[in-house]
Amino acid sequence: MRHNRDVKRFSRTRGHLRCMMANMTNDLIKHGRIKTTTAKAKQLRRYTERMITLGKAGDVASRRRAMAFMRSKTNVTRLFVDVAPLFKDRQGGYTRMLKIGFRNGDCAPMSIIELTEEVVSTEAAPE
Repeated sequence: MRHNRDVKRFSRTRGHLRCMMANMTNDLIKHGRIKTTTAKAKQLRRYTERMITLGKAGDVASRRRAMAFMRSKTNVTRLFVDVAPLFKDRQGGYTRMLKIGFRNGDCAPMSIIELTEEVVSTEAAPE
């Protein structure tokens, strides 16, 4: 029986799934939008929303929890400095999914997942 099994594993081990979601979360924080399958986008939404909520808290413990999951110092800094302040008045719904059709080859349903607010980096632009 599959009671209380609400996480899709995508035929991967638990460690592989965690690393895949961490990498996809890093890419979404870094680029603002990514293209992936619809099932992975739905799963990624859960992790990304948790990380943005940690970024909104802004304390040291939240930064350490985000660092433990994402394992990228530059992306954690971007999350806490650039991304989280955009959502300070919002209580969830930080991402949106746009279905874009089917992938050639295996006909997998594809989606674009993106942050609902446009992220502007605080770093100086190169001259």
